[in-house]
Amino acid sequence: MRTAYSVETVRGAERELMARLPEGALMQRAAAGLAAACADLLGRVYGARVVLLVGSGDNGGDALYAGARLARRGAGVTAVLLAPDRTHPGGLAALRAAGGRALPAAGADGSAGGEADGSAGGEDERVLARADLVLDGIVGIGGRGGLRPGAARLADAARASGAAVLAVDLPSGVDADSGQVDGPAVLADATVTFGAYKPGLLIDPAATRTGALRLVGIGLDPFLPDAPDVEALQHADVARMLPVPTAESDKYRRGVIGVVAGSARYPGAAVLAVSGALRGGAGAVRYVGPAADAVIARFPETLVHAGPPAKAGRVQAWIVGPGLGDGQDARQSLDEVIASDVPVLVDADGLRLLDRERVRARRAATLLTPHAGEAAALLGVAREEVEAGRLAAVRRLASRYGATALLKGSTTLVADPTGGPVRANPTGTGWLATAGSGDVLSGIAGAFLASGLGARDAASAAAYVHGLAGRLAAGRDGGPVGASDVAASLVTAWRDIAATA
Repeated sequence: MRTAYSVETVRGAERELMARLPEGALMQRAAAGLAAACADLLGRVYGARVVLLVGSGDNGGDALYAGARLARRGAGVTAVLLAPDRTHPGGLAALRAAGGRALPAAGADGSAGGEADGSAGGEDERVLARADLVLDGIVGIGGRGGLRPGAARLADAARASGAAVLAVDLPSGVDADSGQVDGPAVLADATVTFGAYKPGLLIDPAATRTGALRLVGIGLDPFLPDAPDVEALQHADVARMLPVPTAESDKYRRGVIGVVAGSARYPGAAVLAVSGALRGGAGAVRYVGPAADAVIARFPETLVHAGPPAKAGRVQAWIVGPGLGDGQDARQSLDEVIASDVPVLVDADGLRLLDRERVRARRAATLLTPHAGEAAALLGVAREEVEAGRLAAVRRLASRYGATALLKGSTTLVADPTGGPVRANPTGTGWLATAGSGDVLSGIAGAFLASGLGARDAASAAAYVHGLAGRLAAGRDGGPVGASDVAASLVTAWRDIAATA
């Protein structure tokens, strides 16, 4: 499992560690790991042309010390100084002693440690154009807002050069705590982060700018709290959660999931939710609603009932909402499901009809699965606010409704009403942005709830399996898929995950 900590927490851990180490030792550890990552990316260090984009903080110092290590191995290293009079003096001296050179960025004022090695006059962009590797050491984890114009110009030049761009700790211009990108930011091919992952590295839109993500240990683990701010499951974590039947299992012990979905207008939503539930390991699926004929035609093993839900038979969990509509029957069905004493997943149309106080009054677990637009309506804010601040939005949803919230999107997030770590789903593909995909996800999560998983685990494991199925359906090179293709790939995804157990 990847665990991420806020900037404040990481800074505190760094202070505790530095108090126990010789001065400068922590930066040297970071620089050693960074230089090793650079060497891996380059393949051959000797003769490589490396450009460092160096800001004023310790982030720039890490880049300079790493550049010195590369220069000693025969790389041609040039540092472009964005704030020459505030450049890390020890790092700059080390680079020069190793044979590297430095020049001020065009438009930068002042110098550090004496004069820079030559004047810029547009030379910064010419150096970037010849680079094999560019290190982004412009802004560290304490940065806020987008890049200033001079830094943005260099970031664009680095991208246009065709060189590999490696970000130091995080791509400059992204918010380390939230994943927000409020202006120009570096687009990296790889990111080396130190000591611990930061939440923004795991959450879009910032996560789309990190490239391949590598953690370099610098000794912070003993000083970090047990509970992170954000965590991301991996195969082994999900494998331990999958509800695998035993020799003594029967369909009822495996979990019966009730599905209240579909309508005359949207029968497909019912079919897709049932498909997700069946392939999510449910022992049996009880379907309640007007799309019974469509469901039975596709999945004859489904138990169907005309309704209402309260008379459909015993279930271990309910799914309500996909394609349900907003008529009186839909409202009655939602009310009966919410009044039940088993876990409930509410999606799609069910979210639009939801009464917050009734949800908060429930004793059994409730799982809400909105996309950004639905989340915005539940919170009473603009969709753009949710999309720009996904981490804050999912936490607010969970707190406001006293429910577990799964916020769908390019990074699916799961928050618990107790305020524990938010889970960021690392699987998925843009091809999952297709009609009905969310109905399949609801089916999987509902099946996991019925099997006995808690709402947080059910939501996170379902998002992981669903995202992996989407990748498998799209194929290695990517390609258009429908929700039915995703459902058909669920068994393969399950087997792939289970193989790591």
